[in-house]
Amino acid sequence: MLKIKNLFWILLLLICFAQFFKPEKNEGNYTSVQVFLQDTKPSKEVEVILKEACFNCHTNHTNYPWYNNITPINYWLAKDINKAKKQFNMSFWQGNSVAVKSLKFKKIVEVVKTKKEPTHKALKLNKKQRHAVVEWANFVRLKYSMQTLPE
Repeated sequence: MLKIKNLFWILLLLICFAQFFKPEKNEGNYTSVQVFLQDTKPSKEVEVILKEACFNCHTNHTNYPWYNNITPINYWLAKDINKAKKQFNMSFWQGNSVAVKSLKFKKIVEVVKTKKEPTHKALKLNKKQRHAVVEWANFVRLKYSMQTLPE
């Protein structure tokens, strides 16, 4: 019984000590997303969906939930955000070629249609929202495909 009690106190001390270590936060600003929004011209409805369901993981600015202050949860969130930004980061839109932009939008259509994104349950899109995002993404893809046509 004494060993279990000692183990409990050691684990508690380790958890408390771990709170002093935190990953780097994704605390840029939304101005970096303006290039993306100007280039892709989402409707107000789609822009709201993007801000509520996509920006936290796919831009350089995250509004963190309260539980991000708890280690090791904050490391798990940071890993997910970094992975999402590596796949698609709206804050770094300007440097992409038209072909890359088109491929990114093809992926948006795929993950929204198959309900793979957004991954957080509270951010799940309803059928109408998914349809609006897919229609917008297909329109943007069409725009990019017309830019790459030979003259």
